[in-house]
Amino acid sequence: MPRISNVIERFIKEMLEEAENGIVEIGRNEMAQRFGCAPSQINYVLTTRFTPYKGYYIESRRGGGGYIKIMKVKIEGDPHIENLIRNVVGDSITKNKAYHIIETLREEKAITEREESIMKASIEDTALSAITKNRNRVRADILKNMFLILLM
Repeated sequence: MPRISNVIERFIKEMLEEAENGIVEIGRNEMAQRFGCAPSQINYVLTTRFTPYKGYYIESRRGGGGYIKIMKVKIEGDPHIENLIRNVVGDSITKNKAYHIIETLREEKAITEREESIMKASIEDTALSAITKNRNRVRADILKNMFLILLM
């Protein structure tokens, strides 16, 4: 009998394949009810199986009919983006190194000056001031998600 995590993962991937635009919106509670598990099990599957490294962008909204939006972005076909996400950003990145990557993207005209400013503002120490531990890990996750959105 397959583990519930594998069943949930397979179900979500099938939904993504059937979606015209590669975007799926699901209700966490409805999904948990469907599979007879706790909503935290759905969260576990999403955070471990649908990561930016694997080309997924997850957006979650809580409260009042909250949902989870899952988007599949093709990174396998673009070795530059895959390298950028996997090897350059990695699991943790300093603000200065992140700034350098963002500035390089602007210089190469992959992003606009406005996008550069927005990206820098979102990973600035002041924006992450509530994070006292693992700030560079959070910064890396934010940066990887921004790269995925740029690919869409």
